[in-house]
Amino acid sequence: MITNKRSLLPALLLMLFSASVFAQVKSGGYYHKEMKALQDVIQTNFYDKASGEYFVVVDSAEREKKNGYTRQYTYLWSYCAMYQAANEIEKLEPKTNLRSPMLKLMYEYYNPAPPHGGFTDYIMKLKPGERYYDDNEWIGITALDAYTRTKSKADLALGKDMYDFIMTGYDQVLGGGVYWKEGDLSSKNTCSNGPGALIALQMYQATKKKAYLDTAIKIMKWTDAKLQTPEKLYWDNIRTRDGRVNKGILSYNTGTPLEAYVYLYEITKDKKYLDEANAIAEASLKFFYSGEKFRDDYWFNAVLLRGYQHLLKFNKDTKYIMGFKKCLDGTIAADKNEKGLFTGKNRGKITVKNLVDHGGLLEILARYAWLETKYDLKG
Repeated sequence: MITNKRSLLPALLLMLFSASVFAQVKSGGYYHKEMKALQDVIQTNFYDKASGEYFVVVDSAEREKKNGYTRQYTYLWSYCAMYQAANEIEKLEPKTNLRSPMLKLMYEYYNPAPPHGGFTDYIMKLKPGERYYDDNEWIGITALDAYTRTKSKADLALGKDMYDFIMTGYDQVLGGGVYWKEGDLSSKNTCSNGPGALIALQMYQATKKKAYLDTAIKIMKWTDAKLQTPEKLYWDNIRTRDGRVNKGILSYNTGTPLEAYVYLYEITKDKKYLDEANAIAEASLKFFYSGEKFRDDYWFNAVLLRGYQHLLKFNKDTKYIMGFKKCLDGTIAADKNEKGLFTGKNRGKITVKNLVDHGGLLEILARYAWLETKYDLKG
């Protein structure tokens, strides 16, 4: 910040006071420093200055081959992760402008085709891909989360655009629910229904139109009936042909219903929703964070952390973020290489994780950079 020495004394004092308020965040606790370091290595290693695009993986030999060609640049999912991470960093550092560049890149993936425009999984001018409902939901969730802070009509419009696209994937096969991918009627997934409920709830908060709240409740009832486990976690998907359930359990598929129930309590003040959120949080803590490292991909955990952080508004027990922190700290200690990039096993060898995971971890670190300014995380 450049200080104007000729400004009036009261203004100068106010500026100095404001600087001191934000000093802890800017100069940083431990997680803020880790966040800034990860920002730098992502930009150094994944960004391609020649094209202005990002690579999905560092090693060119590992880049995705699909439909007979190599996708040199990242698919949309990575930008969903980076867009949310940018939003969390902007909450810490309000003068940064990180979402706008991400949005510009994402709109290269936008396909306006009917029944409603939506983002494809690859760059339109190169070789357009397919439209996944969950990809579009992650974008809408971030835009509507940002709207609570910015009150920008553009953020609200993007959220509504995503909601309208998503609802083209809803029908009464198996009694309701949103498909995973446009044109593929084979399954309805937790990863497309939990986030769908979230967008509906966010749209209700922004507009107070009851139809959005009704849609969210309808989606959550269906998801619980078809995909919730007896332990209050969530299975991956249900096959439409015969109702067979894929019983894989991933952290993000528990994170979105958890946060949906927090929103429902926040909106209605009906305690049954808070009770459900607490039950889901308790089950997920035991299942996902009983060890020293994350049991699934970083970005999946980022989505569950969103639910934990939102729940803190109504349940002050920090055990969920502390349990998560133990795995975060273990991951930082074990998985970071000499370049500051994060690694994992892939087909038996240690490789650098992709941009989705680095973006997910960046979001996690940004959230903990905020949490460490509000809570004692040293326990």
